[in-house]
Amino acid sequence: MKKITLAFLIMFGLVTSAVASQKSGCILAQKGKIVVAWMAYKTPAKKGVSGVFDNAKYTPIAKDGKNFREILVGSKLSIDTSSVNSKNKGRDAKLVKFFFEKMSSKKIEAKIVNIKADKKVKGKPRTGVVTLEITMNNITKKVPMTYSFSNSVFSAKGTIDIFDFSANKALISINKACFDLHQGKTWNDVTIAFTTRIEAVLCNAKPLK
Repeated sequence: MKKITLAFLIMFGLVTSAVASQKSGCILAQKGKIVVAWMAYKTPAKKGVSGVFDNAKYTPIAKDGKNFREILVGSKLSIDTSSVNSKNKGRDAKLVKFFFEKMSSKKIEAKIVNIKADKKVKGKPRTGVVTLEITMNNITKKVPMTYSFSNSVFSAKGTIDIFDFSANKALISINKACFDLHQGKTWNDVTIAFTTRIEAVLCNAKPLK
């Protein structure tokens, strides 16, 4: 009887351990800062001008979690527009004076409000759509951005329309200040992007959604 009871306890312990292991899954953790980038367009040929914001304060909703939703949705970003950096000091000064300072706030605020994964394709990067709620010039809009996740790098890209944020005066101002360089045309659509590093820790699996 003792042998049967002992065998049962051992078997129960093994099953419980296996179930616990299955439930534990991966833990995802963000590593390092978020890089916020942009690309604006000028001239009738729509020539791109790119840059970043050096001062973008990121506040994560959680340090780690079981999936993208747990560590991203609810996270916030506050961008100091005076930190715009296109690797051209003269251009950056004009962007601050004739564009960003024409808006009602020197900050751009963003919050991740949703994320939806595409169907997983074996051997391909994970993809999907992450939705941001962006506040600029005291106007808030939801902006969908396509994301890609590969080799621990999460990158997202989308487009905003300056007119959606009632920044018409700012656009007219920068176009006037750079009229010759822009050949009289500064476009109202701007490509925005952000990149961060997300690593799977405490496991060898990959339940990434």
